[in-house]
Amino acid sequence: MSAVIDNIGLHGHDHADHGAPHGWRRWLYATNHKDIGTMYLMFSLTMLMIGGLLAMLIRTELFEPGLQFVNPELFNQLTTMHGLIMVFGAIMPAFVGFANWMIPLQIGAPDMAFARMNNLSFWLLPPAGLMLAATFFVPGGAPAAGWTLYAPLTMQMGMSLDMAIFALHIMGASSIMGSINIIVTILNLRAPGMTLMKMPLFTWTWLITAYLLIAVMPVFAGAITMTLTDRHFGTSFFNPAGGGDPVMYQHVFWFFGHPEVYIMILPAFGIISQIIPAFARKRLFGYTSMVYATASIAILSFIVWAHHMFTTGMPVTGQLFFMYATMLIAVPTGVKIFNWTATMWRGSMTFETPMLWAVGFIFVFTMGGFTGIVCAVAPIDIQIQDTYYIVAHFHYVLVAGSLFAMFGGFYYWCPKWTGVMADETRGKIHFWGSLIFFNLAFFPMHFLGLAGMPRRYADYPLQFADFNMIVSLGAFGFGLMQVYFVFFVVIPAMRGRGVKAPQSPWDGAEGLEWSVPSPAPFHTFETPPKLNAAATQVIA
Repeated sequence: MSAVIDNIGLHGHDHADHGAPHGWRRWLYATNHKDIGTMYLMFSLTMLMIGGLLAMLIRTELFEPGLQFVNPELFNQLTTMHGLIMVFGAIMPAFVGFANWMIPLQIGAPDMAFARMNNLSFWLLPPAGLMLAATFFVPGGAPAAGWTLYAPLTMQMGMSLDMAIFALHIMGASSIMGSINIIVTILNLRAPGMTLMKMPLFTWTWLITAYLLIAVMPVFAGAITMTLTDRHFGTSFFNPAGGGDPVMYQHVFWFFGHPEVYIMILPAFGIISQIIPAFARKRLFGYTSMVYATASIAILSFIVWAHHMFTTGMPVTGQLFFMYATMLIAVPTGVKIFNWTATMWRGSMTFETPMLWAVGFIFVFTMGGFTGIVCAVAPIDIQIQDTYYIVAHFHYVLVAGSLFAMFGGFYYWCPKWTGVMADETRGKIHFWGSLIFFNLAFFPMHFLGLAGMPRRYADYPLQFADFNMIVSLGAFGFGLMQVYFVFFVVIPAMRGRGVKAPQSPWDGAEGLEWSVPSPAPFHTFETPPKLNAAATQVIA
């Protein structure tokens, strides 16, 4: 622990478990940020397994040419639901779970600002997730319009699409409530002496992400509501027969969809920015530039949406604008990667499991970033539009980006959550298995895409057979590693099996969360911690 803290008010920790309810009431009526954070993480892990199962079915069908197991319609349902469940059910709730658990601990707050709204924002998710998953069992099957729900396909879907729209509305309401809660908590409940520029970077990235969510979730709600009225109430927003324009849906959707991509990666940047200084045993290089880079990415994300639409007949002037704006986003992202690398430079590095995930994240996320710059070039993008190159690119950013950072965050904060250290050997098996199988699954997709294999097809010609077999084997391996993670890492840690964790288990870790016992008591910071005036952005 660094000496920059002066009299860290730990009052209230000895009797911290008083008033903790027991049994099912504890979870149903939960207003404690730690319990709600745990429920978010459990929900997202469940949805990750369901979404992963759909991915396994997709790759089983694509293992060989020809139609083996599913018909093309069911195949499209699987791809659509895999995307929706992973984005709205797994990645986003997981980051909200991290925020609930860690933000009050990092800023010295006793809890989230609106505890009951926090409870409601979580309990909206299970019925919404259930409704989304249940679309497979209604007449006509699940939505098959792709996870982007493009018109005119959405005009032709059955009742399952209405269920999906309703589920997405509920999930969106949950996101907006969670974001308001996070913003108010960060702006109003920081410990005395913790200025904005002294906050841990995870808290900073979530503050910016919460503003993004509030700005774009209503836009998405508008797009799917217009789809609903086109389907049932005689409007013609996207229906050409009534003078509507399907391309307008793409504009509205991607105005939400591109900031959404950054909503799913900015908290990951925050987690990595906590882990790397801890295991390099150095202060984060360029803290201020990291904050400004995060804000720049958020602002630029609003002016790049149409790079998803280069093939829709956009005028050349529009193509040039969106091409240059997209390339500009590479600058603040590059600043982050440079700062992480500079933090590691000449640090006293050790490679415990969280650090492995962080370094693995930088490696694979950078690859995803480079393929993104390739996609930004309009003439190239027109060639690779809707091919497996795009599938490879966004999985490198979202799986290797968001998911790898989450795993790193789990191993890093697991001692604080559970009171035991996650098993190092099993963690390393999980990491190396995931890294190898991930690259085996998604790297060959770049070549499939460059060779012209379109995505969302249940069948393909013989010349793509070898690479598809490799991709499917990699995907099966990657899926198995996550099952291994659940049964051999998560469940033992939750049951308290393992080495008991000290209060601050990592040598170089700084921050208020390491000033409370492990596991963190039910109530923390009932008396606000007093920060020394000399404290820098990472306290404790």
